[in-house]
Amino acid sequence: MRAARVLGITGWSGSGKTVLITRLIPVLRARGLTLATVKHAHHAFDTDLPGKDSYEHRRAGAHEVIVSSARRWAQVHELGDEPEATLAQLLRRLCACDLILVEGFKGERHPKLEVFRAALGQPPLCASLARVVAVASDAPVPGARVPVVKLNDTLAIADLVQAHAQPLEAVLADLEAAAAPGEG
Repeated sequence: MRAARVLGITGWSGSGKTVLITRLIPVLRARGLTLATVKHAHHAFDTDLPGKDSYEHRRAGAHEVIVSSARRWAQVHELGDEPEATLAQLLRRLCACDLILVEGFKGERHPKLEVFRAALGQPPLCASLARVVAVASDAPVPGARVPVVKLNDTLAIADLVQAHAQPLEAVLADLEAAAAPGEG
């Protein structure tokens, strides 16, 4: 297995980031890559349902709960009053893989591919957001200083993802430098 590489998928809400990622994963897997994803949520979320044992363990006050079966395992960590985990902390928790796709975290210092839909009426992020290396769009993106591909051309987008993903260690160094006091 090669050293992990990282690329973010960013864009305005409703632009189709998740849809694009779910189209990219099978294409990249067919190319022989193992993948992991990190998704940022702007709201509280649950991975379990009320009444399930793991949910009840957490609700009763367990700091961490691991659920395991023959097919998968999941770990839930309650933050309580602790600050939200940083992207660097989350990336360090992942198991070995070839490629990590990060959805959200658009303000962080990692390379990103923007998903742009003109119909949303929002300006392209590539004009103002650092580290956007390419754009997948359903319309021309005037003034883009990075490659622009058609949003429905999954193979071309997969090529861009592979070309622009950066080594995990370099991404971690950038993220941690930005978080250091007096930096960023």
